[in-house]
Amino acid sequence: MSKRCEICDKGPLVGNNVSHANNKTRRRWIPNLKKLRVVYKGAVKTMKVCTRCLKAGKVVKVPVTPRTAQTAKASG
Repeated sequence: MSKRCEICDKGPLVGNNVSHANNKTRRRWIPNLKKLRVVYKGAVKTMKVCTRCLKAGKVVKVPVTPRTAQTAKASG
């Protein structure tokens, strides 16, 4: 599973943890991704989108339709 935004292509960054004694160990910063159903270029798709793109309005979440008793009975 790639940790990459499908809109802006933001991915993990690498660097060091630096202790008080100046010891260095490798670490990763992972983007804040959400797996969402979105309307993108006129189609409904499931995408991994970073929260910055979501907040900027680059994608629009699909509205949640309330389930009725009839649809709940038909699905399960």
